[in-house]
Amino acid sequence: MPKRVDHAQRRAHIADALVRVAARDGLHAVTMRAVAVEAGVSLNLVQYYFDTKARLVHAALEHLERQSHERWAARLASLEDPGSARACLEAFVAESLPADEAGHTFRLVWTSYAVLAMTDPTLAEQPFVEGPHRLERQLTEILAKARAAGEIAACRDVSAEAARLLSLSHGVGMSVLVGQRSAAEAREVMRYHLDRLFDEPGARQAP
Repeated sequence: MPKRVDHAQRRAHIADALVRVAARDGLHAVTMRAVAVEAGVSLNLVQYYFDTKARLVHAALEHLERQSHERWAARLASLEDPGSARACLEAFVAESLPADEAGHTFRLVWTSYAVLAMTDPTLAEQPFVEGPHRLERQLTEILAKARAAGEIAACRDVSAEAARLLSLSHGVGMSVLVGQRSAAEAREVMRYHLDRLFDEPGARQAP
C-alpha cells in the first residue's frame, strides 16, 4: 500500500526552512535551492509545492502568521481572565514585539518582505498585506467589545484605534530590531498607550 503523503505538513516543513534561511542570511539571500538544502529535500519537491520564489516566500509569511496567532491564543489561555479586552490586547502586545526568538523572526521576515516588495513586482503582487488587514479587523472587534462594555470611552473610533495600535506595534517593533530600544522599553511604550486608552475619563461607564 503506498505511503500517504501529508501535503500540508510538507508545505509547512519547507516554509519553516525558508524562515530559517531568511532569519540567518536575510530574505534577499533566499533561493529555492537554498531552501531545499535547508529542508533536506530536492529542489524539484520545493518547486512542486511552490512554483515561484515569490509564492514560496508569501506562503512562509502566512505560516508565520498562523504560528503567531497560535502563540497569542496560548498566551490568552494562560490568563486568569482571558475574556478581558485589556488582557487580550496585553497578550497581543507581548506577541507582536520581537522580545523572543519567535517574535524576532516573525518581525524580521515580515519587515524584510515589505521592504523588498517596494522594488520587486513579483513580491508586491502577492497579497501579503492581507495579514495586517486580518489582524486590524480582529483588533477592531476586540476594541468594539471593550467600548460596548465601558472599558474604553464611548467616543473612541475603534477602527482608528485598531489601526493606531497596529501601526504603533510595527514602529516600536522596528525600533527593537534596529537596536534603538530594548524589548522591555518597547513593552513600556505599548503599555503606556494601553493605559491611556483604557484609563481615560469616560471609560467604564457602560452598564
